[in-house]
Amino acid sequence: MMGVVLYGPPASGKSTVTAALSRLDTRFVLVRKLKAGDRRGTEYDFVTVEELARLRATGRLLLETRRYGNTYAIDRQQVSGLITAGHVPVVHLGNIADLRRLTEAGPWMTVLLWIPRQMCEHRSRQRGDHDTAQRLKAWDETLADLHTHAEPPFRHRFQTDLVTADEIAVRIASAHAELTAVAGDQHA
Repeated sequence: MMGVVLYGPPASGKSTVTAALSRLDTRFVLVRKLKAGDRRGTEYDFVTVEELARLRATGRLLLETRRYGNTYAIDRQQVSGLITAGHVPVVHLGNIADLRRLTEAGPWMTVLLWIPRQMCEHRSRQRGDHDTAQRLKAWDETLADLHTHAEPPFRHRFQTDLVTADEIAVRIASAHAELTAVAGDQHA
């Protein structure tokens, strides 16, 4: 089964769109990243640096990213478990290198979620982030990352300050169903 990657800068709506996808179709499930560092956030499974090192040594990590003084990783076993259970894994990413590593490891439908920088700042402050300056730096880095790659590999692109999360979810679910059907036809 094909997973979905939501790529975008901080506050671009990755969590909001994932929630809308899950309400629309319960098969869409967020892949909870492993996080070594501060214990902020609700979408993570917190691990120690030592636990992360053990998982890395056994080949369980699909990818690893360092940002905001933390290390984030995706556990290969968690993704496999979701797929085995009939779910569609949804991953949140913010750089092209990770996106490419993940899509090389298996079939993923890639979606770019974007917002203007001033909207990133507004949303970050509105949700009470204590590190808005770092999030704006990450927005800048994400834009630079996009400009560095002549052909970023996105199947769909949405500007989340112009399109609602529910509308985006409907379009993602529909596109995912079409791609899955095509993939099934090719394997039949």
